[in-house]
Amino acid sequence: MSLVIKGASLLGEETVDLFVDDTGTFVDAAPAGAETVDASGLVALPGLVDLHTHLREPGREDAETILTGSQAAALGGYTAVLAMANTSPVTDTAEAATRVWELGREAGLVHVQPVGAVTRGLAGEELAELGLMHRSRARVTVFSDDGKCVHDARVMRRALEYVKAFGGVVSQHSQDPSLAGPAACCHEGELSGRLGLPGWPGIAEEVVVARDVMLARHTGSRVHVAHVSTAGSVEVIRWAKAQGISVTAEVTPHHLLLTTDLLTGYDPTYKVNPPLRPQEDVAALRAALLDGTIDAVATDHAPHARHDKEHAFVDAAFGMLGLETALGVVRTALPDLSWADVARVMSVAPARIAGLAGQGQPLAPGNPAHVVLVDPDATVTVDRDASASLSRNNPWHGRALTSQVVHTVYAGRLTVRDGALAQAGALSS
Repeated sequence: MSLVIKGASLLGEETVDLFVDDTGTFVDAAPAGAETVDASGLVALPGLVDLHTHLREPGREDAETILTGSQAAALGGYTAVLAMANTSPVTDTAEAATRVWELGREAGLVHVQPVGAVTRGLAGEELAELGLMHRSRARVTVFSDDGKCVHDARVMRRALEYVKAFGGVVSQHSQDPSLAGPAACCHEGELSGRLGLPGWPGIAEEVVVARDVMLARHTGSRVHVAHVSTAGSVEVIRWAKAQGISVTAEVTPHHLLLTTDLLTGYDPTYKVNPPLRPQEDVAALRAALLDGTIDAVATDHAPHARHDKEHAFVDAAFGMLGLETALGVVRTALPDLSWADVARVMSVAPARIAGLAGQGQPLAPGNPAHVVLVDPDATVTVDRDASASLSRNNPWHGRALTSQVVHTVYAGRLTVRDGALAQAGALSS
């Protein structure tokens, strides 16, 4: 497929025509016989990149598969997602990582980049096959025990030292289990006491963030802080960056807009880890994203089957859907964020952190044609039953969000056309 994307507003500024040849590369002039995509009134951004996606395959295909998750990602404007390792079996071997990568290529809708586990079985004790996963066809570069914290400082130090040799990064789920155990599910404070829910204090995140940035400084390695949720963590990260420590950080869309008071109705849709925080934390996260202390927005898309989510709040699974709504939530939470900054936090920075060289690139001749075209003025009311995901744990159901993905182009192919999935086949190599 070759394309002429006509009249797009590049990063919300100048109006341009974009030309894509049949190798999926931007070129200087319109290829012969190219299909024309009318992009008048639409903003052109580099395809979005998600650092934090749970695709559930293998093991929980009742909640999501790599295909359905890829469909949801494409509809959300994504051209690459990082698939977290807490599957069943865990992605802790080269074979497991390669299989996830292969399934992503078979789906053919986005680049599915496996995240490798830091420790075998996410047990926090013995390092997983970090080197073998990196040398596999999947070329794993990011490692995480997400869902669990690598709480042993000795193990975390060893992981940081190991991945340094090949430029890898350890992404940490920051939760000190001695301060916030597995039952903790509500921001610790007056509300958790009144509701009778186990408290999850911000300090349980902050002490791990503080420890890990010091380990990163000691080892000279790279640490990434997943789903930052507190003002205290922002302070630590800002200090660490000022010291020249190699630390990056992400924030989820839901932590930019939703607050802990939503738990008063005990609706398990709002049960997430880390928990929703008070407004003062939300304000600090927004400011940190704007000033670059937090590098990226990552969805933490966490689908769950109904029988795992529809329980009493304390018994329900943690997590929310996020791929199809992330851009709209960011635009709603931060309406003054420029389109260039949207591209920075949702494409350019995530691609850099993940080491995805072909993603997050300028929409310019010679670069791979990964692009999302967005209607900046649209208002969309979210309908959870219209989702491509197999799950329905959508916290945005019934909410009006700003902006809508109209077309997504992955490797020069339209994967989303006029807001709906287009035909897409598997990649050939």
